[in-house]
Amino acid sequence: MPGIDLHTHTVYSDGTLTPLELIALARDRGMAVIGLTDHDTTDGLDEATTAGSELGVEVVPGVEFSTVRDEEGMHILCYYVDLTDPELLAELRRLQEDRFTRGERMVSRLQELGYPVTFERVREIARGGNIVRPHVAQALVEAGVVPTVKDAFSDELIGAGGRAYVEKHALHPLDAMALIHRAGGVCVLAQRGTWREVTPVLDEVIEGLVDAGLDGIEAAHPEHSRELEAHFVELARRYGLFWTGSSDCHGARYDPVRLGSRTTRPDQFERLRARAGELRAAARP
Repeated sequence: MPGIDLHTHTVYSDGTLTPLELIALARDRGMAVIGLTDHDTTDGLDEATTAGSELGVEVVPGVEFSTVRDEEGMHILCYYVDLTDPELLAELRRLQEDRFTRGERMVSRLQELGYPVTFERVREIARGGNIVRPHVAQALVEAGVVPTVKDAFSDELIGAGGRAYVEKHALHPLDAMALIHRAGGVCVLAQRGTWREVTPVLDEVIEGLVDAGLDGIEAAHPEHSRELEAHFVELARRYGLFWTGSSDCHGARYDPVRLGSRTTRPDQFERLRARAGELRAAARP
């Protein structure tokens, strides 16, 4: 059965593969469909779509929105959004500009703490894409401050609430979902929802998202136990949502390249596509 992996990242956010490299790897691993969902940017989609046409891989256009509810973060994936929507584009520009400023401020705090990192190197690591914390973390690794990227996400350094941590601009998840729906896109709660990237989102919080129009839940993910995956599938069934499976591939940044390690069932992908058609029709003037 052809593979469908709906959550991946490239060098345009915090991945290590270019869009062409990602699509070529997808073809080699038997993926028929790839969702490109870089953080808060669509900049890699044209390159990925062109590569997909040449290599026979369907590319689902997407974005992963970082959102905050009650000072806690969660991620909302959107698919098939209108990439020309002015409101969407304005918000993405705002997010990108904030990420740049946030990166500068984190580096400044690290320098004040005595750590030998520079913003120039962080920008080089980002390769012209959005600046995100893993880029700062890689600079810390290169400077010999920590042995791995993961070790940089600590209370001393750039972990949530850490000494050099800086909050980012982010929409409330309900506002992000409303924006996505107005632009004709589908909304899916990303891996665990990731409260501070540690704890699964509470069921009652998910229920509130459902009431506001959540379309699907990412159930299968490399960081989910089989029990958690089954729980999310059951929640999706209870609320009449579809569920997805995805690798959340970042290239080689965090672990061995895991593209295709979790996939979406074809029947669930068809439900996602059908919902996208409904939303795009409703969003037309």
